[in-house]
Amino acid sequence: MIDLPRPPAFGLQDRVALITGASSGIGQGAAVALADAGAHVVCAARGAQALEGTIAALHERGYSAEALVLDMADLDALRPVLATRRFDIVVNSAGTARHSPAVMTDPADYDAVMGLNLRAAYFLSAWAAERMIAEGKPGSIVHVGSQMGHVGGIDRAVYCATKHGLEGMVRAMAVEWGPAQVRINTVCPTFIATPLGARTLDDPARRAWVEDRIKLGRVGEVEDVAGAILYLASDAAALVTGTALMVDGGWTAD
Repeated sequence: MIDLPRPPAFGLQDRVALITGASSGIGQGAAVALADAGAHVVCAARGAQALEGTIAALHERGYSAEALVLDMADLDALRPVLATRRFDIVVNSAGTARHSPAVMTDPADYDAVMGLNLRAAYFLSAWAAERMIAEGKPGSIVHVGSQMGHVGGIDRAVYCATKHGLEGMVRAMAVEWGPAQVRINTVCPTFIATPLGARTLDDPARRAWVEDRIKLGRVGEVEDVAGAILYLASDAAALVTGTALMVDGGWTAD
């Protein structure tokens, strides 16, 4: 009898996942994917109305979910969430963009994008890992980065700075937390058909420019990214940490 390898374990039964930016777009897709795999999902976002709508829809499908109204950039609000509750999985999909030519960047816009995309991501990771390590249990932290964390883009100097910074942060944290079996990775999408992506994709000329650079010839869908997040959150990725999983249709391949 041949002793076959075990199949990869994508199930998330008995695990609790915190998902930020969960009321729409990629965060909402991640909530569906993780809940469908068996996790209890704590969906965090700033807007209570949209968040409650997401939770109601998840409940209609029979998923285990709860709402958490939270402004990620408010560290005074974020800290108690992670101090009082341990999460097996943390998915950070909260993010923002304020694009402009670099020479025209407003300091207030710079601070807002840096504050959410990098500063909040840093302390979300640090405080979540602190609790995981204190309890001596493994965990998975997944950040939604961007292909723009690996290349440059017109009018995206600030956004690229945050996403490139996120990659360095994740690598350093992976080195530090690996011995405790706390994994941390990024998923790096190309342009995705979400409300945020619509700012670019609703312009026919810009959409054509995007599609011309995506080797697979189409913009991404939320489901494309949610599958990658599920993989990194699960035990199927038990030996994966400090890495960037590109979901860019080949944009960065050349």
